[in-house]
Amino acid sequence: MSRFVQLHVLTSYPPSNLNRDDTGRPKTALLGDATRLRVSSQSQKRAWRTSEVFEVALAGSLGTRTKRLGRDVYAQFVAGGVAEKPAREWARLIAGQFGKVKPEAKAAKAKTDDDKAEAAGKVDALADFDIEQLAHFSPEELDAVKALVTALVARKEPPTADELRLLGRPRRAVDIAMFGRMLADSPEFNVEAAVQVAHAVTVHRAAVEDDYFSAVDDLNRTDSGAGHIGERGYGAGLYYLYLAIDRELLARNLGGDEALVRRALKALVEAVTKVSPTGMQASFASRAYAGYALAETGDQQPRSLVQAFLKPVKPQDGESVFDNAVAALRTRRDNFDAVYGACADARAEFNVETAEGSLAALADFVAG
Repeated sequence: MSRFVQLHVLTSYPPSNLNRDDTGRPKTALLGDATRLRVSSQSQKRAWRTSEVFEVALAGSLGTRTKRLGRDVYAQFVAGGVAEKPAREWARLIAGQFGKVKPEAKAAKAKTDDDKAEAAGKVDALADFDIEQLAHFSPEELDAVKALVTALVARKEPPTADELRLLGRPRRAVDIAMFGRMLADSPEFNVEAAVQVAHAVTVHRAAVEDDYFSAVDDLNRTDSGAGHIGERGYGAGLYYLYLAIDRELLARNLGGDEALVRRALKALVEAVTKVSPTGMQASFASRAYAGYALAETGDQQPRSLVQAFLKPVKPQDGESVFDNAVAALRTRRDNFDAVYGACADARAEFNVETAEGSLAALADFVAG
């Protein structure tokens, strides 16, 4: 079985704002001598792991990333008849196994009684159950928390030190196995990501444009002007996305369960080619399927083919940007083989433009 799987994907998006920067405009990157539109790996991974594709294909084998588990634990203690003080103490103890718990929430100091009342109303009474950083909980860990809560509710006694050892090495959480987990306070339970995801960039020069819009107040019949005006940034383009998958590491992260590894890889291929980041979809409906995908397997060191696009692709000789991008990708692949020797043992691809290959066949190839 080959150790590495690589995916090279071309997807064309219409005007959209898939992934915003801190000003609300589409993210960009300078590649070669040209500005490109960019979609971060973080936004793509979240879209995939929370997609219906993953939910259906990997039901029961996905983790939960949250700061707020302690809130649910506290609510279960209260519902089970545990007194307020021990319920709070035990919930904080359990949450604290997965990260540093926030200090107890207190109302801000104020000069007048009215100010004090207003400040007290803004305090989140459950905030002191939250941990300070997002933690990715595996199904096994969530099951262990649930079992411990049930036991404490039944006996109305505090948890022991042994019972509080809730962290473990995930073996059923595909999203953790793929994209990793970091626990700053418990590094021995970190998980190294088996799937590396590049930021997607347009293969051509691209610009962020501005959409000026206005809205009319339906109940204002005396004024013909706008009830609201605004603007938002957008851009359109053909994006290149690269993934490198360490299949052996993925199998180790999943406890050697080969059936789950194959399911996971098939789900990943489907999500990568069909699931779009969710940014401003209501405004742009920028849903898109990949137009071209190339998969490679082998034991050789992975390498991206992004060099194919250092020179921005343009339509020429009667060929579209898409056609020329596919040609550039294949040329770069063949050139790497010519210089370094075969960079893959086997390859498969599909091309929507020429109706060659299929998603099902590509997924089967990747799953091995």
